[in-house]
Amino acid sequence: MRLGIVILNWNGKSLLEKFLPSIIKCTPSEHNIYVIDNGSIDDSINFIEKHYRRIIIIKLEFNYGFAKGYNEGLKKINDDILCLLNNDVEVTKNWTENILKQFKSESKTAVIQPKLKDFYNKEKFDYAGAAGGFLDKYGYAYCNGRIYNKVENDHNQYDKITEIFWACGACFFIRNSVFKDLGGFDEMFWAHYEEIDLCWRIQNTGYKIKYNHNSVVYHANGATLDQNNSKKTFLNFRNKLFTLTKNSKNNLFFLLLEKFFIDTIISIYILFNKGISHFTAIIRAYLSFYKHINQLIEFRKKNERKIKHYSFNSIMLKYLRLKRTKSH
Repeated sequence: MRLGIVILNWNGKSLLEKFLPSIIKCTPSEHNIYVIDNGSIDDSINFIEKHYRRIIIIKLEFNYGFAKGYNEGLKKINDDILCLLNNDVEVTKNWTENILKQFKSESKTAVIQPKLKDFYNKEKFDYAGAAGGFLDKYGYAYCNGRIYNKVENDHNQYDKITEIFWACGACFFIRNSVFKDLGGFDEMFWAHYEEIDLCWRIQNTGYKIKYNHNSVVYHANGATLDQNNSKKTFLNFRNKLFTLTKNSKNNLFFLLLEKFFIDTIISIYILFNKGISHFTAIIRAYLSFYKHINQLIEFRKKNERKIKHYSFNSIMLKYLRLKRTKSH
């Protein structure tokens, strides 16, 4: 079973300098390491060619974003298992071995996420993926180890191989055949939530998504696109709507109506906590969603929806109620 480590890069020389050494050191020599370069204009390519001859470079002409960048680059990669790895991740000893053992023993497992911890505070879980992800009814993502912005310390409380709903794109192991059979990431997403959409589609075909605590990596969350960047707010809100419209089993009209009122409450909270740029990003997200709604509904009609995705009705409202109660 061949493994290909695949890093997507755009103008990330400083991140490559910082994080490639652990990847080279901790990845067995029989595994391939690739960098898909999204049309960088910094010195990323020259840096890799000079210092890391082991790395195979796939050059793309433009910055296609996360979704299309991977789709285009992976057309040229044929390893059995892919590890889609952010360029802001530090890996550890034996980070690949237990994952590959699991793929060999579980033929219906398509995606595996390792334990993701915070690079800057290594006692804590990583915000982006922690110990594996889930969704509430309205498309808000949460994790074992993180609900909204409350992140737990790792006390080995999630040290068990478990089934999850989605795996974080920062370190995303997937069967190459499954990725390509389903057409890869949805390129409309550009970046953010495309891995959640893909995980949902994968489960609708009968495969499983798993978390394996025996592999540990450290993610410098926000190194590529900071949480305070309003573009991230736009993509997150828009792509939640994309994901639900394509995949939810609920009555779509009532779901989107309920979600609109939930998002209205949350947008007011964001206005006073993050500012006007994030508030208007949510408005722009809805406008972009309506622009694409016919295409999304067409996908919904053509594809079977089997998997119910939530265990909480609204994890965000639950969090906001708890926050308000504690403040009084």
